[in-house]
Amino acid sequence: MTDSPTTNRAATAAAGPSLIAMTAPLVLSFWMRSAFSFVDTAYAATLGDAAIAAIGLAIPLEFLMVACWVGLSNGLTGRISQAMGAGQGARIQQLTSAAWRMILFVLLPLFLLTAAGVWFLAPHLGLSSAVAANFAIYGSVTLAGSALTSFWSIVPDSLIKAHQDTRSTMWAGIWSNLINVALNTLFLFVFHWGIFGIAFSTVLGRFGGLIYALSKARMHEAKRQARGEDTVPHPETSPTMAILALSLPSAAAYGLMALESVFINYVLTRTSDATAAVAAFSIYYRVMMFAVMPIIAASVAALPYTARQFGRGNLAGIRLGFRQISLATAGYIVLLVAPFTWFAGPALADMLAEESMTAVFATFALRLTPVACLVSIPFFICRPIFEGLGRGRPGLFMAVLRYVILTVPMAYAGVAMARSMGQPGFYGLMLGLLVASTLSSMVFHGWLVVYLQRLRLEVASTPAR
Repeated sequence: MTDSPTTNRAATAAAGPSLIAMTAPLVLSFWMRSAFSFVDTAYAATLGDAAIAAIGLAIPLEFLMVACWVGLSNGLTGRISQAMGAGQGARIQQLTSAAWRMILFVLLPLFLLTAAGVWFLAPHLGLSSAVAANFAIYGSVTLAGSALTSFWSIVPDSLIKAHQDTRSTMWAGIWSNLINVALNTLFLFVFHWGIFGIAFSTVLGRFGGLIYALSKARMHEAKRQARGEDTVPHPETSPTMAILALSLPSAAAYGLMALESVFINYVLTRTSDATAAVAAFSIYYRVMMFAVMPIIAASVAALPYTARQFGRGNLAGIRLGFRQISLATAGYIVLLVAPFTWFAGPALADMLAEESMTAVFATFALRLTPVACLVSIPFFICRPIFEGLGRGRPGLFMAVLRYVILTVPMAYAGVAMARSMGQPGFYGLMLGLLVASTLSSMVFHGWLVVYLQRLRLEVASTPAR
């Protein structure tokens, strides 16, 4: 493995695009993905609050899928990007072969079994019959679909990002989303398949992106091999462990996000107006995910960008990219997200909610969205930069700090405080989550700044070869 920078201190002309340039195509792609996920909620609104609540209850399952997908993808992307930056072509084939084995023999059977578990356990979770029925269908179909469609795209997607071709990543997402929305409309309004149609269209839509990604990955690899850039013989002694060293901390971090969602739903189902609270949080989550997409896009681009620069020894480029993308995403939130959620939030909540209390709760949450996005910037961006530097544990440590050590006590404290003031517990929960996010981002940002400074001093003191 190559986890330390080379002694080449100068940024070369072949350093590749800036982090902002890599992020820009992903913003459009991720916005479209989030928009079409939001379409699921909007279409579910035509079926009633029980369908919306079921989609909200499936958020932890969605995080579980994302945890495994992003975990393996990040580990593979980081290692391949380092290998490309250092000209170590022999490692790339080893790493991709190891990733395919993990997909076939671990992720595929795991998610098929989990989907079956959701189907059989949903009626025994203490939910209303309508919510339980919708949750059983939506949860099992999306999980089984992820096993059969989504995970196949990890290897080609990682190769594309390692080549710093985020535009192709964008187009793969666009194709998936266009197919999804077309089938969503067909299945729901023509075939009248209800919540099953919403879930099934999402599954089928991923085939479009998969086919496109496979073709682009083959093209990039053929060009790389033709250029003869693989000049450094450096085979990976254990490619599976090299990937897992980054994948497991990353997946565990997203898994803790899933547990946070489980915890939130647990607390909400035990408040007054439980269905309204769960449905309102589902609406807030979809809007929040749409608003935060540029930050998530930046975090996705930050991993291959950092790993390639690290492979070249260009630490100054890493610091510059981090500073530029942080300022750009903060400006986007202040100028676009804040005005929209504050002024259009009530109308959006009324449009999506069936009950008046759901709309009231959703309006309150939506107006917190810009603050939640702003304080989350360091938390989203710092983790992939650490992973690009070959360090997965900081992201896991910070996930434990945020989602376990801070979230649980802050959420309960917020609920208790709201009730003592005669306010719904939903309000206190949202504010408690905001405090936990703020504190964890402050710690993460400070950690990265100190670590980059230490690396700079180490490289400066190393004699050039």
